[in-house]
Amino acid sequence: MEENEYMKNAIFDTIENQIRQNDPPQTKKTLERLKKEGYDDFNAKNMIAHCLSLEFYDVIKNKNTFNLERYVKNLDRLPKEPE
Repeated sequence: MEENEYMKNAIFDTIENQIRQNDPPQTKKTLERLKKEGYDDFNAKNMIAHCLSLEFYDVIKNKNTFNLERYVKNLDRLPKEPE
């Protein structure tokens, strides 16, 4: 498996876990909101994945802790690009 495929799977597994465990609850709420706005499950999860990947990048690149506040803020902004 390529590195990119491995990371993609890890991100989507994390999203599925967040939804299943309702932690943070904003992930599930965002998925439901985006689907109500007309996005299919795949596209909605891709948008969420973009927010999550930015946090993963910051953790890996800058050795920061996961910034839940920024993650939630970016989820709330969807479908606008995360910051």
